[in-house]
Amino acid sequence: MNNIKSQANEETKVAWNEVARLWDERMGEEGNDFHRYLVWPATERLLTLKDNARVLDVACGTGLTSKRLAAKGAEVLAIDFSQEMIARAKARTTAESGRVEYQVLDATDERALSKLENKTFDAAICAMGLMDMADIKPLMRFLSKVLSPSGHFVFTVMHPCFNSMHVKMTAEFEDREGQFVTEYALKISNYLDSTIRPGLAFAAQTKPHLFFHRPLHVLLKEAFEAGFVLNGMEEPSFPPEYVSKGSSLSWGENFNSFPPVLAGRLQLIKP
Repeated sequence: MNNIKSQANEETKVAWNEVARLWDERMGEEGNDFHRYLVWPATERLLTLKDNARVLDVACGTGLTSKRLAAKGAEVLAIDFSQEMIARAKARTTAESGRVEYQVLDATDERALSKLENKTFDAAICAMGLMDMADIKPLMRFLSKVLSPSGHFVFTVMHPCFNSMHVKMTAEFEDREGQFVTEYALKISNYLDSTIRPGLAFAAQTKPHLFFHRPLHVLLKEAFEAGFVLNGMEEPSFPPEYVSKGSSLSWGENFNSFPPVLAGRLQLIKP
């Protein structure tokens, strides 16, 4: 990892350690609406799990997806580079939560990942984590080594086309032939340039963390070079009946023709 990425990665780690308490409070046991309506349903549809499947949960946060995987009968190794996130995940995981092992491990660190190369996984997931990683190449290379011959990797990210730090939600009010109409739209100022920008997961967040925007060809390039093919994809949006709990300029009923999340399944092709 070069110096710029290394510095950005360290800054991101500090921010996520600081935001862990707030994240834990807001996500709880069920997750927010993004996870309940978009992230987990898409992940579940794209995953193919047999009983006792061995699953790696990358950037597991407070263990929300880890416990859901365990409840489906999987044996889960959950990793995150934030010590505070892992501590809160362990606190929320009881004996009844299932078979989950948590480890503090940086998925951008090739040397740290190599400690797990003696393991084999039937599947791996990363729920809304890749856009928080300064470098995804080490993870893709690692997964190509530890996934079983039929193994697959399911990821979800903020949709790089429609939901990034370069997208503004807009509302235009007009008198249209004698009727007052508000039209909601997205204004996109950049897509093709990979960028790093600070942002917030929640309005109450005291310290912004970094978002790593990658257009699709950049996001998938590292996976393709590591021997994966994309063989499943979803672009979930909120259903028409969903009513946003925030302002009219937030994801919900006024923007349900745009997908804020991209979900993909990468299948490992081994000779």
